[in-house]
Amino acid sequence: MSLARQVLVLQLLVLAAVVLAGSVLTVFDERRDADAATRREVVAIAESLAAADSTAAALRSPDPSAALQPQTERIRAATGTDFIVVMSPDRTRYTHTDPELIGQQFTGTIERALAGETFTETYAGSLGPSIRSVAPVYSDGRIIGLVSAGVTRERISDQFMRGLPLLLAVAAGALALAALGSALLSVRLRRQTLGLAPTELRTLYQHHDAVLHSIGEGLLVFGTGSDTAEVVNDEARRLLALPDGPVTRAQLPPSLRSIGPGTVKDEVHLTGDRVLVVNQDPVSFEGREIGTVTTLRDHTELQSITGELDSMRLFTESLRAQSHESANRLHTVVTMVELGRTEDAVAFATAELELSQQLIDRLTTAIGEPALAALLLGKVNQAAERGVDLTVTEDTALPAAGPLSARELVTLVGNLVDNAIDAAGTHADGERPWVEVTVRSDGAELSVRVADSGPGMSPEALDKATAKGYSTKSDHRGLGLALVMQVIARHGGTITAEMTYGSVVLVRIPTGGTE
Repeated sequence: MSLARQVLVLQLLVLAAVVLAGSVLTVFDERRDADAATRREVVAIAESLAAADSTAAALRSPDPSAALQPQTERIRAATGTDFIVVMSPDRTRYTHTDPELIGQQFTGTIERALAGETFTETYAGSLGPSIRSVAPVYSDGRIIGLVSAGVTRERISDQFMRGLPLLLAVAAGALALAALGSALLSVRLRRQTLGLAPTELRTLYQHHDAVLHSIGEGLLVFGTGSDTAEVVNDEARRLLALPDGPVTRAQLPPSLRSIGPGTVKDEVHLTGDRVLVVNQDPVSFEGREIGTVTTLRDHTELQSITGELDSMRLFTESLRAQSHESANRLHTVVTMVELGRTEDAVAFATAELELSQQLIDRLTTAIGEPALAALLLGKVNQAAERGVDLTVTEDTALPAAGPLSARELVTLVGNLVDNAIDAAGTHADGERPWVEVTVRSDGAELSVRVADSGPGMSPEALDKATAKGYSTKSDHRGLGLALVMQVIARHGGTITAEMTYGSVVLVRIPTGGTE
């Protein structure tokens, strides 16, 4: 059976048992209350009749029965009791419901009444089992008679049985109302559990938990209108550095907090030290939207490798271009030799070779990291193809990468140079655009200065660009400064922008050494 049906059956059984037990206890309680009420009633009748002056006067008269029998019968009929007996101290009856029993001995206990006490008892007398009371009648301080009033058990049972249908109806109504409530609860529970049995729910939970802990992507599930995540798997906590316990939107990186409830496909978001590819889809059930599922894929290493590959591609293209250019120069030199212009051929070949080799020798000598040297050589040729003069200044000196890895150097310098080439090439005003790069390490600090002929960037624009958290561009450009900020923040550096001899961006990263 489904969980909802099992709960329904269990509730019905429990409710039936509770109502039945409550009804039985109510019956016993009502029976006890009826007996208590009867005792109070017969005691009041006996004491009232015993205290009446007319009763004492009748007992002193020659024929007590003649005076008392009509009176007691009227009282019995008015009060609904079964008998009222007035007797002498020796048990002789003066009154009775059955006139034939007048003058006979009263059956029952009278010793306590003869001692001056009014009491009640249950006794099987001439009319059957009854609840009766006995009270003494005083005259001049002396007991001259006794009064007994009683109601038979049969009458008490009849009165109780007349009220029993109402009691049973109330119990049945309570059971029906409880059953209706249980049925409604069962319907709600069936809807919430999709009609699954407990074993199916347990299996589903076990599989759900196993999948959440085993998948390699981060997973966040938010309910509609909720700021607290309903599901956060281990990978999501690792990628976003989330603490244990409930996770709210406020704990997510700024760019993820700004995602709306709609569909997101392959957006690249940056956290403090990671590059994440984010996808989000709304989830609907029975035509009603119940939340969103967000997945996170870690592309940090891939982004770094892509940057290195870009630098090597640029270097390769630079070498290919140089090879093509060298072939052109070689053909020119050969032709000039064939034409007999030997001196001109030597001068031409020497000048071209000297310029190219001078740049290569200077970069490989000044920069101890081959990947960075290759990157700058590639950027020189890339800038030239776009009509931008890129210069690596003479004071560039980087014996070693210092605290930065080769990947970090390529990311830092490559993105700054790309941004400068874009700015210089786009905003040139008649003059040939230029970019100037300086990379230095003096032992205590690594500095990267990139200047260009572009319009520059205000501190506010720099803050906005470096805080950018995502990009939807296919080549992921637009993340450049944000990636640069990751490297800077990782090593406790700073970045500033100013307008001096051009638009200058300066990055300083402490190396931990001394000058």
